[in-house]
Amino acid sequence: MDPVRNPFAPGAGTQPPALAGRDHIIDAASIALQRVIQGRHDKSQILLGLRGTGKTVLLNKIEELATNFHHVTSFIEAPEGRSLVALLYPKVFQALRRLSLVESAKANAHGAMRALRSIASAFKIKVGDVSISVDPEPGVADSGNLEFDLVDLFIRIGEAARAARSAWTLLIDEVQYLSDSELSAVIVALHRCNQKTLPVLFFGAGLPQIAALSGDAKSYAERLFDFLPVGALEADAAKAAIRQPIEKEEEKIADNALDLILKQTRGYPYFLQEWGYQAWNTAERSPIKVRDVERASTLALQRLDDGFFKVRLDRLTPKEREYVMAMARLGAGPYRSADVADALGESIQSLGPRRSKIISKGMIYSPAHGDIDFTVPMFDDFLRRTGGEPKPPARAS
Repeated sequence: MDPVRNPFAPGAGTQPPALAGRDHIIDAASIALQRVIQGRHDKSQILLGLRGTGKTVLLNKIEELATNFHHVTSFIEAPEGRSLVALLYPKVFQALRRLSLVESAKANAHGAMRALRSIASAFKIKVGDVSISVDPEPGVADSGNLEFDLVDLFIRIGEAARAARSAWTLLIDEVQYLSDSELSAVIVALHRCNQKTLPVLFFGAGLPQIAALSGDAKSYAERLFDFLPVGALEADAAKAAIRQPIEKEEEKIADNALDLILKQTRGYPYFLQEWGYQAWNTAERSPIKVRDVERASTLALQRLDDGFFKVRLDRLTPKEREYVMAMARLGAGPYRSADVADALGESIQSLGPRRSKIISKGMIYSPAHGDIDFTVPMFDDFLRRTGGEPKPPARAS
């Protein structure tokens, strides 16, 4: 069928044509955003899930909702190796610029700018092209203690948003890459804003271990956030994610072909998009049939092996690949750390540092004490299929 009209969009954070099965998350966010703008309390939210489940897509949707409800938003991704303050600085600056355009909020926005300048100086942030033409406020957000200074900054932003009859929504993707001190500081700052009934909301997304990390950082985190699981779609929602975009283009897919896509993808949103994309391009005409999906499966797996999976495998050292390969050979997860150690002929203690490094790279996580599992769905299948070794680069002809 015509590839130009292909409705599917496999990609990192790419908005799918149908956000099937996520209504409860979107509705909860919508209610919280509207309550806060009206001066009422509601919980911040953290989306928890494996890679490819659509967490970033949902964060983008929530940011769109926040904008529609007249919130000022700041969206950052927390990559490894950069400080939270460095990431926040330009985004908060933009938010305060917008708030300063409201006459009733000018003075408060100016005060928040001074706090932002203070925290930038305290943490020696290189401001680059984003410079603030105000003096820092002595004694505000300048202690060099992130937990204290972020509280000062968030309160100033919240006061400016309230003066503007608006709200500030902070969205952070890949929350697991925040350091312990950064996560703790965010939690404390949000808690203080809640206590002062300031119009500040937080929406985060990260791997499943974030709930435990948040609880470890501050015991009251479970009362501050709603932790919402984002997993594989139920059968009806997964079918809708494939069928609705096809029918919107006035084409069809056979029921048994749809069933095969669900079996191959296990309902994971990223894989649904990949299989839908390939099935559309493979089919010569509507309706898409089982034989089209069978051919599409070969192409989809090849693309995943060469991209989605390979990118993650390439981040691991040979010893780390040896560890995850031992996991995969045990079958489907979760896996006992002791079983992996036995498979490698080593002690759990000696493998601890290696396991920790793989966790820090976001490749595995611990769903329960003593257990580990992959953060990427179907990664164990990929490892067994390829032997856990990256392909050499193709030679130039």
